[in-house]
Amino acid sequence: MPQPPGTEPHPRGHGGDGSELVPGIPLPQSYQHQERQKLPDRALPPAIPHGPTRQGPEPRKPNGPVRHIELVPESEVQDDPNAAPRCSRSTGPAQRAVEEYLDREADGRQSAGDCQAIATFQRQQRIEPATGFAGPVTGAMVRLLQARKDPNLVELCPNRNERVVCVDLSRQLLWVQQDGEVIFPPVAMRSGRPTMETRTGDYRIYWRNKNHTSSLYHTPMPYAQFFDGGEALHGVYDDIYAGTGSHGCVNLAWEDSKRLWGLLQKNDIVHVWGRKTGV
Repeated sequence: MPQPPGTEPHPRGHGGDGSELVPGIPLPQSYQHQERQKLPDRALPPAIPHGPTRQGPEPRKPNGPVRHIELVPESEVQDDPNAAPRCSRSTGPAQRAVEEYLDREADGRQSAGDCQAIATFQRQQRIEPATGFAGPVTGAMVRLLQARKDPNLVELCPNRNERVVCVDLSRQLLWVQQDGEVIFPPVAMRSGRPTMETRTGDYRIYWRNKNHTSSLYHTPMPYAQFFDGGEALHGVYDDIYAGTGSHGCVNLAWEDSKRLWGLLQKNDIVHVWGRKTGV
């Protein structure tokens, strides 16, 4: 299920010194107010029809590109969004992984050269602020790019002669494969938050609704493809890297959910495994 727009906080993490990480660009007061509101606990899923696919009207498109906001130490928040980002001296939780990906010396410690290389990478991937701090968003982007060569390298998703949607909770990635071939390359996804985790197991898509609205949270679920009770694959309009998680659904960037809708059909397999770490 979706997270209500503007009410979900970014995922919290910790820097190399153990300090809490916060969004690197100040968020509007209205966002901060709603962020503190208590969200409902998991409820029984509403009755979902088991009928034919509902095409409906085309879901509205996002208003421009979605920004990926990195989490940084509170002391490094960019108060002035128009100012040139200051290069971070801090070691982020994804430091070593990002160093390895960028062919830097993987010593897990920030340096001036590391900062410049990471900041360049962040600008290329539209991660803001591009301060060179290797936070959880930058780390997630590296995991996605690494997975594109062979997402099923350790064969945790079954190869079958029918389409299988592979939902890797550990890496927060989704792809589709058939007959040993990846037919939908890995994309970032967002699974359930703590206490509302996306359930693991094998499922089949049993109902599809192109322009669904949640009856529990009254929020849009574009290109919804239900596979387990009230849990569905569907698009969202916010940053896929934001928040501690969904209400159980597998959230996808809007464009990715649209492409997945065009590929899948009712009765396709959804295989979910792993455990979300929040890092």
